[in-house]
Amino acid sequence: MTSATTEPPRSRGGHRAQGHGSGLVLFASVLLVVAGCFNVIYGIAAIANSHVFTANAHYVFGNLRTWGWITLIFAILLLIAGGGIMVGNQIARWFGVVVLGLNLIEQMFSIPAYPFWSLTIIALDVVALYGLCAYGSRENVEAAV
Repeated sequence: MTSATTEPPRSRGGHRAQGHGSGLVLFASVLLVVAGCFNVIYGIAAIANSHVFTANAHYVFGNLRTWGWITLIFAILLLIAGGGIMVGNQIARWFGVVVLGLNLIEQMFSIPAYPFWSLTIIALDVVALYGLCAYGSRENVEAAV
């Protein structure tokens, strides 16, 4: 007696063609929403000149309020991208990659105000960026939904 095993077809990169990494894509979209919510909190606190930020921080340009508005705008964009990826939109995936990259840069400029919070957001962005870039193919985005 011989037993034959069948394997699902593989795609170009050697990964299984259907659903491989779909959980990571869903996780990345949830991280986009979480990072967006964190940025809403950060932005509102910065606009209100809250006392949780480092006093007398020097910025490349602008002040704490300016970076608060920029962070709030990125928060809205992150929430839109996260919602779009959750419904399986491929354009939202690429939009999320761009917004995550820009948010990474923006958080590096915000380090003087609140270093540990900015580093936390940067870490969330890197993990979400990896999930969207490594496993964000059309099949995985559709399988995650």
